[in-house]
Amino acid sequence: MTAAEGTQPIITSYSQAPTTTVTAGGVTFAYRELGPQEEIPVVFFVHLAGTLDNWDPRIVDAVAKHRRVITFDQRGVGGSSGTVPGTIEEAADDAYTFISALGYPLIDVFSFSMGGMIAQDLIVKHPRLVRRLVLTGTGPRGGRDMDKVVGTTYWDVLRAALTRSDPKEFLFFARDAAGKRAAKEFLSRLAERSTDRDADISLRAFRTQLSAIAKYGRSAPSDLSVVTQPTLIANGDHDRMVPSILSKELGERIAGSEVIIYPNSGHGGIFQYWEKFVPVLVAFLTADRTVGGAR
Repeated sequence: MTAAEGTQPIITSYSQAPTTTVTAGGVTFAYRELGPQEEIPVVFFVHLAGTLDNWDPRIVDAVAKHRRVITFDQRGVGGSSGTVPGTIEEAADDAYTFISALGYPLIDVFSFSMGGMIAQDLIVKHPRLVRRLVLTGTGPRGGRDMDKVVGTTYWDVLRAALTRSDPKEFLFFARDAAGKRAAKEFLSRLAERSTDRDADISLRAFRTQLSAIAKYGRSAPSDLSVVTQPTLIANGDHDRMVPSILSKELGERIAGSEVIIYPNSGHGGIFQYWEKFVPVLVAFLTADRTVGGAR
């Protein structure tokens, strides 16, 4: 850190984090950074169709009070150039290229949904890159019914179109009173940033990502025994996109991991229960001991 950087105020609000770029491997990646400078940042891996503006600021801001946070657009999405990769493995390779371009030999990972699939492939291929791992709303390669996410997604996108709603209201949350309220509050938080907003994913890129998830679901399981890092896993108990049972399976396959399942919630359980999840997440990401210290 230079003397000039040391005099700059620390940004801890995601709504104020500037968007910048780095070019590596022929791709210009768009990303945002906030929080205190440190040698090991927390890199956020976003969900299907997600851009820089799809992160819940309540989660990002809470982590950024203590840790350096980096969010980024995957290749071909939002402000990043290139074409969306056709497989999760390729997306993991892109993530490695991006992280290497920033000069980090070691990171912590926070991931959600498809981002968790990418994070798993990344750590399997580069096990020494990640120190701490958070997997939310996701499942293992080859997990049972993982490939059904395609049909569920298209059905909920149709329902959203017919009701002029955001698809995340159906995909992430239950349709009971509590779920509907949580969905509205979540979408309101996503809209808090009013300037320098990211471009939405294109329909073609969206379809490519869905195809990549289907291939991931139908492929042979990864050897997750290589994941020896402290790992925190979380989901809702009624996840329609990535079945909740797969979060429990991840917990069984990753030795020493901690699994949290929130009641009466879906794919976006961590967003519905953010007030309960955030303290656990921050404790895990700031702990000097194993996952048990986050309880």
